Amino acid sequence: MKLYYSWEGIKRLQLWRLLTNFFYFGPFGMDFLFHMFFLYRYCKLLELNTFRGRSADFVFMLLIGGILLIMLSFFTPTIKFLGPSLMFMMVYVWARRNEHQLMNFLGLFNFRAPYLPWIFLGFSFLLGTSPVTDILGVIAGHCYYYFEDVYPQLTGGSRILKTPALLYWIFGDWNPLQNTERGGWRIQRDWNPLAPRRGGADDLAMIGDDGIF
Repeated sequence: MKLYYSWEGIKRLQLWRLLTNFFYFGPFGMDFLFHMFFLYRYCKLLELNTFRGRSADFVFMLLIGGILLIMLSFFTPTIKFLGPSLMFMMVYVWARRNEHQLMNFLGLFNFRAPYLPWIFLGFSFLLGTSPVTDILGVIAGHCYYYFEDVYPQLTGGSRILKTPALLYWIFGDWNPLQNTERGGWRIQRDWNPLAPRRGGADDLAMIGDDGIF
């Protein structure tokens, strides 16, 4: 009761609810194990592949996702815990950035990664879970994907989502805005979202190549 998201509680200066509501995934059961497994798997895939060596950018993605989900929760007052939605956001981002990755559903049929969130959505529905939490994750994930990957291509490289320099300092990452040896400013990251990808998947696919989720 002290963890769930409550605007009334926040107005009473219970500010920890903005953070703690992401840490509870429900009572132990099939749905809990389902979320824990995919949280571990796709969080690890993002950290090792897409955000390899860029911890600050990864944390910034989670912060953006958390803020978006809290904003969306005003339209879904019955949703008190947003952890499953944040997990679903990570699944969506991974799927869109690995659009040509072949997946397999329990050995029954094959599909490409962009369909993965919708397969999960149907699977959650079969487990008796409300699809609203997953849909919130899809909305937040698509907003991040659009402004991080699509919008720069439409505007010639202009980016709206820029990781604060403070996060680079905290995590000891290379800051893409730091001075170079030539005295100029570097505005590109190690990973360039505008660069072509081999097969549409992350270049450093260290795990998950079997395509089985």
